Amino acid sequence: MGDTRRRGAALLGVTALAAPLALVVTAAPAQAASCSTKAGPYQKQVEKFLGRPVDGKQSSADCSAIRAFQSKHGITPTIGYAGPVTWGVMDLMNKQKAVGKNPNKAGKCPVNKGRVACVNLTLQLSWIQDGKKLVYGPVPVRTGRDHYETRTGLKKIYWRDIDHVSNIYDVPMPYSQFFDGGQAFHSVGLSMWNPPGSHGCVNMTTKDAKKYWSLLKNGDDVFVYGRKPGT
Repeated sequence: MGDTRRRGAALLGVTALAAPLALVVTAAPAQAASCSTKAGPYQKQVEKFLGRPVDGKQSSADCSAIRAFQSKHGITPTIGYAGPVTWGVMDLMNKQKAVGKNPNKAGKCPVNKGRVACVNLTLQLSWIQDGKKLVYGPVPVRTGRDHYETRTGLKKIYWRDIDHVSNIYDVPMPYSQFFDGGQAFHSVGLSMWNPPGSHGCVNMTTKDAKKYWSLLKNGDDVFVYGRKPGT
């Protein structure tokens, strides 16, 4: 890979990194200085998800549990309020769990391509399959936010760089596998449910990105479909 191509892909692929940088900054300790005493519009749903007594009333224990969840997943402000963003993350988690080990039940990811990495934007899930056989996954991913959507359609992995670094932000993008105009699978040190999403790349945990690296190669197909909630 020549330097020119490396720089070009870095410029395009770095889009996923602006979101992590901004989100890390916003998760400042000052955000958690206060705790909401007001019940949110999704109070009962959030209480049920967290295993709290479902009464629709905010308590100090409810607030502590909600704040812990928000802090873990980078949801701001971290004040324990059961609002739409917090419930949206929980609802997505419920839907992901319901998929189980049959992510391509609807047959939307092609089964006539041999090995293909599938990305379901609607459920924020990805997996690798050989025909109808599930090889790995499904695993949660973090795709492009509004106005920076991960592009849909059939792609191919065209460049891999295990130690890729953005030359704009000087931020590492480990296990990068580029498949469309700089959009790539790569690992990030963030929760996969950290809103609002990347700037186009398909973010993964280090464990999953390593596995994808071992299972995929240049020329393998990637199929992206659906629509990310909020885009």
